[in-house]
Amino acid sequence: MPQKRHLTILGATGSIGLSTLDVVRRHPDRFGIHALTAATSVADMERLCREFRPAVAVMADGDAAGQLAEALRDLPEVNVRTGEAGLAEVAASPAADTVMAAIVGAAGLAPTLAAVEAGKRVLLANKESLVMSGRLFMDAVARSGAELLPIDSEHNAIFQCLPPERVRDLPGAGVRRILLTASGGPFRTHSPEMLRDVTPAQACKHPNWSMGQKISVDSATLMNKGLELIEACWLFNTTPEHIEVHVHPESIIHSMVEYVDGSVLAQLGSPDMRTPIANGMAWPERVESGAEPLDLFALGRFHFERPDTERFPCLRLAAEAFRTGGTAPAILNAANEQAVTAFLSGELCFADIPVIIEQTLASVTVQPADSFDGIMAADARAREWARGEIDRLARRSLAT
Repeated sequence: MPQKRHLTILGATGSIGLSTLDVVRRHPDRFGIHALTAATSVADMERLCREFRPAVAVMADGDAAGQLAEALRDLPEVNVRTGEAGLAEVAASPAADTVMAAIVGAAGLAPTLAAVEAGKRVLLANKESLVMSGRLFMDAVARSGAELLPIDSEHNAIFQCLPPERVRDLPGAGVRRILLTASGGPFRTHSPEMLRDVTPAQACKHPNWSMGQKISVDSATLMNKGLELIEACWLFNTTPEHIEVHVHPESIIHSMVEYVDGSVLAQLGSPDMRTPIANGMAWPERVESGAEPLDLFALGRFHFERPDTERFPCLRLAAEAFRTGGTAPAILNAANEQAVTAFLSGELCFADIPVIIEQTLASVTVQPADSFDGIMAADARAREWARGEIDRLARRSLAT
C-alpha cells in the first residue's frame, strides 16, 4: 500500500475544500487530515472538525477563532489558531506532507508560499498566487524542491496530457501549443446591452460547475480564463502566443495539448472538481473520486467557439498584463477582486467590471516584481485606486 498522506487544507469550507474532504472521506486508509482552515465560517468548521478531528483548526478572523474554540471545548485535541501566522504555521508544519491551497484570491498567496518554501506537495487551486508572483513563486518551488501539482481542471488536464518529465519543457516534449478550454459562462450569448442588466444571482449560477461566488463571476466575465492563461504560462513555462482559448460550452473536454506531429491529446471528464483533486492527491497513482462516469452517448456532440474579447475584454486584459510583466498581473488581479466584490454587493454594474480593471491597469504604475513585499505593495495601490474609481462611478450613476 502507498504511504498514507497527511493533508492541510487551506480554505476547507469552500467548494474546493469540501470536495477535497469528500475524496478523503472515501479513502481514510490513504489520506488523513492534519489541519483545516477557514475565514469566518464557524458553524461549517465546527462540523468538519467534529468529523475529521484535525490537530489544528485555523480561522483567519480572530472573533471567529474565539467562537470556534468555544464550540469545540469538548474536543481539546483540536488546537484552534488564528490569523496569518496560524495559516503560515499549518501550511509549513512537518506534520503534513500535502497542502491543498484553496484560499480564494490574493489572501492565499502567503500561506501557499509558506507551503512551497517548506517543500510540501502543493495542490494548487489558488491561481492568484501564480498570477501575482509568477517568477518569484516558481523560483521558490525550484529552490525548495516542493512538488507543485495543478488542481484547476484545465491545468490538471494539461498536466495529464504532458509527459511528467517535460511539464516545463514544452519544446522538448514536442508540443506545438496548449488548447485551453473555457465554458464561456452563463452570458456567452448575451448582447452588450443585456450584460448591463446582469444580477449577482445570475452571474453566480454557472451552467455546468458548482463554484464559489468570486470564481463564478470571474467565469462569467472570462477573467477566470484570463487568470488561467497567466497561470498556464508559469506552470508550463510558455507564453500566451502558444496558448489558444477555445470556448467549449459542455465543459467535458477540460483542455488539450497539440503536438508537432499533429496529435492532439485531450483530458475529458464530467464537470466535477473531485476528479482533478483526486488526481493531485494520489499522483502518480489514481483513486476513485466520486465523480459520475462520463456518458458520451448521452452527451452526443461537442461544440467549440472563439472567445469574444470585444464583449468580454478581461481575457485580453490578462494576456496584455502578462506581456507587460512586472507587477501588472498583480494590479490586474487586485482590480478584479475589488470590482467583483463591488458587483456582488450591488455597487457596480456587471459590464463595468472590465472597465475598472482596464482603468486601473492604465493608472497604477507597473514596477519590477522582484520581491513579495513589492508585489503586495502593488496589490494595495491597485485596490485603493480601483476602490476610488468604483466610488466615482457610483456617484456619477446617482447624479444621472
